[in-house]
Amino acid sequence: MAKKVLIVEDVADVLMMMKILVQAHGYEPIVARDGYEALQKAKEERPDIILMDLMMPIMDGFTATKLISQDEELKKIPILAITAYGNACLGRAMEIGFDEVIFKPLEFENLKPLLNQYLSNS
Repeated sequence: MAKKVLIVEDVADVLMMMKILVQAHGYEPIVARDGYEALQKAKEERPDIILMDLMMPIMDGFTATKLISQDEELKKIPILAITAYGNACLGRAMEIGFDEVIFKPLEFENLKPLLNQYLSNS
């Protein structure tokens, strides 16, 4: 059974590319377009890892991650922040509880080793 990767991204083109790449690397992609949807999908699907955009409509990635991290059943899921805001978000992201911060533009060739790093032990 393939490990599940929840991709949370509000930009349709980026979301589609990440979904295709996650699937091509042998993982099962689950998608959400905002933090609220991410929280719902995390509860329903129990992903093995979450790739979370930070700035989104309805609920941002900071809030969604904080809520996921406070949930006893979800708090062990690694959450990687994906952001275009560079170091400006780094401190806050680490305070909230992200496992790692990845800067956009995402180097797609680095996605597989990154996923393997977090999913090989789970």
